[in-house]
Amino acid sequence: MTTPDLPKAEDLIPHRAPFLFIDEITEVVPGEKVVANWHLTGDETSQEFFKGHFPGRPTLPGVLMVEALAQAGACGILSVPEYADKLPLFGGVDKVKFRRQVEPGETLRLEAEITKLSSRAGRGVGKAYVGDELACQADLLFVLVDSQ
Repeated sequence: MTTPDLPKAEDLIPHRAPFLFIDEITEVVPGEKVVANWHLTGDETSQEFFKGHFPGRPTLPGVLMVEALAQAGACGILSVPEYADKLPLFGGVDKVKFRRQVEPGETLRLEAEITKLSSRAGRGVGKAYVGDELACQADLLFVLVDSQ
């Protein structure tokens, strides 16, 4: 899809503040790949975790990086019309590696590739970057359920 055709995350997934971690989608190939950004200012209400993780050295919790990758993958799945009424839920997370701390003021680029997709489940690979530096990577397993 071209830039004017790109959806907003909130148009695809049910997540909302303070648990929506995608600020913008920059690329989407429905059912295959999504690239998105999460801008971490540390100022918004949804970023309260920076105050306690860790005082004096605010660091994005790794589990939130994994969640952000899952949200990016969900955008890729739900951009396919036949899956638009589904809800992708975590089925598992494998091979998670944290390579770099992420701090307020940085932008986390989320890249999710859907490697297998069926009517009931799928797999994907997510990578999160700050600039060109890999911050986190994970293999994601999800199950698709009815959204209602």
